[in-house]
Amino acid sequence: MHFFHLLCSSVFIFFVLYAPQPLLPLFSNTFNVSPAAAGSLMTATMIPLAIAPLFYGFLFQKLNTLKILKNTMMLLAITCIIFPFIKTFELLLFCRVLQGLLLPAALTAMTSHIGQTYQNDQLQKNMTIYIGSTILGGFFGRLLAASFTEFFNWQSFYYLIAISLLSLAIFIKINIKGHIPTKNKTQNKATPSILSGIKNLKKPGLFKVYSAIFCMFFCFTAVLNYLPFILKNDFNMQNTANIGLVYIGYLFGAIASLLTPFLVKIFQIPFKLLSIIFIIYCSAIILMMPNQFPVFFTAFSLFCGAMFIIHSISAPLVNKISQAPASVTNGVYVSFYYSGGALGSFLPGLIYQSHGKTAFLMVILLVCIFGLGLVYSGYLKSNKQLLDYE
Repeated sequence: MHFFHLLCSSVFIFFVLYAPQPLLPLFSNTFNVSPAAAGSLMTATMIPLAIAPLFYGFLFQKLNTLKILKNTMMLLAITCIIFPFIKTFELLLFCRVLQGLLLPAALTAMTSHIGQTYQNDQLQKNMTIYIGSTILGGFFGRLLAASFTEFFNWQSFYYLIAISLLSLAIFIKINIKGHIPTKNKTQNKATPSILSGIKNLKKPGLFKVYSAIFCMFFCFTAVLNYLPFILKNDFNMQNTANIGLVYIGYLFGAIASLLTPFLVKIFQIPFKLLSIIFIIYCSAIILMMPNQFPVFFTAFSLFCGAMFIIHSISAPLVNKISQAPASVTNGVYVSFYYSGGALGSFLPGLIYQSHGKTAFLMVILLVCIFGLGLVYSGYLKSNKQLLDYE
């Protein structure tokens, strides 16, 4: 599979995940549910995203990841065709659960394909570019969903996603012979069971990276999920298209993440760099507390940039320090990532609807500080030579 084809597929797959987010106030009004209940549309997708990769990672050791990616994209397209016709909130949640079971198969397949195909600096470069594509997918998924809603209707955007996914899936060419590269064949032979796969994940600092990623995405999902409500209630922004435009701060993450290889070369020790970026991440949350929109938007942009730099450092880092197969390593990574997202998409919403924006951000800040403690502990205790990229 050509790398550019994979990147295009990644963008539209992330459309499926994030398109409902700017529409949560609309769904809240349409189905007469609370903000936290509306936020559960994201939770319903992220819970399967958190659990399924643990199994998919081990399953993919013996299956063709490109074949799985192709079939998954076709099934996602079908769910996107069905989604606009649903008339009850309960069925809407059920459809999101189905998408949540399909999305991790696609994400684990893509990251495993990259982990199996590339090595060393090329792995870091291509993983960073891939993460950039997920950022673009998240940004344009939100922006276009909001824009279509304002100028056309939100249902038409789902038809566009379905057509695009089907078109991209059709042109995925599957190489039946030798789909697992040589460098991973020995790994797969050495790890035939789930137990042995888990044992190979016992490397210094690996669990701290996974846990820090949990905290990072908990905070990020919380802010992004309830951003439309904050903009409406705290900044009196009622236009859906304008709310979508605020997500342009998210796009700064794509630009910032491209700096990651340069930053890694400067700091050499990934845990040291992670600690610094986590401090910036915490600072951005604090700066979002005042009710001044220019300050809020600037802090939100900084917040997004810091998040994606953390993600761009951590994803290749776990691939480098783990001795488990790429599918297992990335499956566990995706699981921790979306476990944080599942909780962050719902629990902070209960705080927001009861106590407001400041209390909401304070809770998120505490979780972020805990993540900082994890990576700083890894910096203090880990072996520099083991964790050095070079």
